[in-house]
Amino acid sequence: MHQSTRVFEFTDPDHYASSIRGADITVTPTVPRPFRAELTRIGFPQQLSASRFYQNSPTIRVTAMHSWMAAIGFLTESNQPAMRLAGLDLSSDEIIVHAPEMSIHCRTSAECRFGTITLPPDDLATTARTLTGRDILPHADTYSIRPNPRHLARLRQLHSAAGRLAATVPRADLHPEAAHALEQALRHAMIMCMTDGERLEIGRKGRNHLLILSKLEEFLATNFDRPLYLSEICAATNASEHTIRICCNERLGMGPVRYLWLRRMHLARRALLANEGDATVTSIAMAHGFWELGRFSVSYRGLFGETPLATLRRPAEDAPVSRNSHPLPAFA
Repeated sequence: MHQSTRVFEFTDPDHYASSIRGADITVTPTVPRPFRAELTRIGFPQQLSASRFYQNSPTIRVTAMHSWMAAIGFLTESNQPAMRLAGLDLSSDEIIVHAPEMSIHCRTSAECRFGTITLPPDDLATTARTLTGRDILPHADTYSIRPNPRHLARLRQLHSAAGRLAATVPRADLHPEAAHALEQALRHAMIMCMTDGERLEIGRKGRNHLLILSKLEEFLATNFDRPLYLSEICAATNASEHTIRICCNERLGMGPVRYLWLRRMHLARRALLANEGDATVTSIAMAHGFWELGRFSVSYRGLFGETPLATLRRPAEDAPVSRNSHPLPAFA
């Protein structure tokens, strides 16, 4: 196995998100609970990578795969609640196929275990043509597939085996022939799941809601450094408040007011971590639309597990460093 094979543990969602390779990702916990996550990264000699994720809390997660990566994702346990992806419930008998550079909004309602496999698109196409005689070309849209149960079970089994190797022998120098055999088996299972199953389409209403969210994300990314409010969101997306409410509830599991409140809380946290100049908790809270300091402090501690003052006093080297393309995650 490749030297990138490692297991990481996190208590900070920003550290967690910035450690995930091949995509721009934001992770926003949605409940007041100490956050805990685990990332198992598994690298193989011939470009295939696999990752296993564990999150203890419900989150909103936004993923945009880089253009040089083709990826599938799936729940690694068959008995866990469905994930809400792009307005659809991804159940344990389905996989998701990510379109390059398209942002996908994922909402979990409980702790979650999830897996991915990534390959360069050209490599994926060549492998598919070799194994099945069929072409798999990059799609403009992300979609889900309900594969043959036998293929999905095989995929889970192999993925779990790779995860156990990473956990028991970190940075394992696996015998080259064994590593090659496991990689080829994962490639085969991935291709069979993608080609032997029922493709589940997103309806016209769903595509319209995705378009609204895409406009919203673009507006948020452009205005990454300031708090935003519902009236501005409606104007930027050219959508009514009613439509925005339906869209956010379906896709994000919460109304736009709650969502924008979460975003402002995370913006305030970033400002506290930056600790620039003579900034105080009061000045930062008010700059982000929190006029009642006592209520802000209680909500902040419930969400992040520490007081705003403790965050402000944290040494700069302890602050999370994001490697995402936007200075602030669009959906933080």
